[in-house]
Amino acid sequence: MPSLKLVLWNMEWMNDLFGPNDQPPAFKPDQDKTAHNPQATVRQRRDDLSGVLNELAPDLVVVVEGPNRTEELQLFFDHDVQGQWRVQVQPSKGQTQNIGLALRVDQGKFAEPPLQYFDTAAKKEFDKFLVDTDDDEVDEQYKFERRPLYVEIIPQGGKEFRILGLHLKSKGIFQAYEWSKWWQMADANRRKILAQATQLRLEFLDPYLTDPQTKDIPLIVCGDFNDGPGLDASEKRLFGSGVERLMGTIWKPQLVLHNALFDTLTEKKKAKLKFEEIVTTRYKDPIFNDTWHNEWIDHILYTGNPGAPWISGAQVHSAMPDGKKIWEKYKYASDHYPISVTINL
Repeated sequence: MPSLKLVLWNMEWMNDLFGPNDQPPAFKPDQDKTAHNPQATVRQRRDDLSGVLNELAPDLVVVVEGPNRTEELQLFFDHDVQGQWRVQVQPSKGQTQNIGLALRVDQGKFAEPPLQYFDTAAKKEFDKFLVDTDDDEVDEQYKFERRPLYVEIIPQGGKEFRILGLHLKSKGIFQAYEWSKWWQMADANRRKILAQATQLRLEFLDPYLTDPQTKDIPLIVCGDFNDGPGLDASEKRLFGSGVERLMGTIWKPQLVLHNALFDTLTEKKKAKLKFEEIVTTRYKDPIFNDTWHNEWIDHILYTGNPGAPWISGAQVHSAMPDGKKIWEKYKYASDHYPISVTINL
């Protein structure tokens, strides 16, 4: 099997590029301003998003904040990205941010068909669920606003593997509130991320990794988790971290997922759990406007099977191959940086 380059990227409100759902899939006019970045036109955003992808030259792209319809994502890859692509969007009722996948199929790296799609709208693991997130012996009801994307990839002459694409609850608070209200909302957001991560671990990942039908199929779990390693102020009160809940517990080491970006750290930084150099998004504080935050909230996790390392070379692309910063060369692309890994099976 040839090596495959996977890019995970939150492409920031791609749905802004397309017309209404009650009409055939089409781009909005080039000169229209985009709703969530009124400084940019539709044409500028299309050019910058495709410019990044064309330079990175991936074989697979997991798209976070993709459009509503598979046909819209196909339109973007057909018109703006080099190569021929097969795409799939997982729609979520009432959502304008969805998770999608694109495979480049003109280089002979995938079988025909290249993927099998499992519609998570039909999977009970991703329906509304109950969990006690505050340890008061009362279960609260939660849901996945964005249904996960779940697909099996079929390489040409290689071993099949699966991808679970995620976009968990945002913990951002984008308006000013009285402090007690702000903390109440911050805690609630963290509880929801922790609840979603717990549901994924207990109802999907643990069964997947123990069921004889799936436990030997390599799995990538990736996306915008809206959470990084360790505990922030709210998570300390909850005694829980979403990304670490997804990765697994030391009590079941055979079920623990590896973190591709953690793999890139030096042994010294791994030992001290120093994560500051890993940044996947950068944003201005909405309350303290002169403060910029660097965060690691986009992740690529993977199973330990097969025994040989099969995910390598993780990289956050804050700069393009020519060394120019992504936010300077492609100003209107996204508020997240793309992450790439190499897959060898």
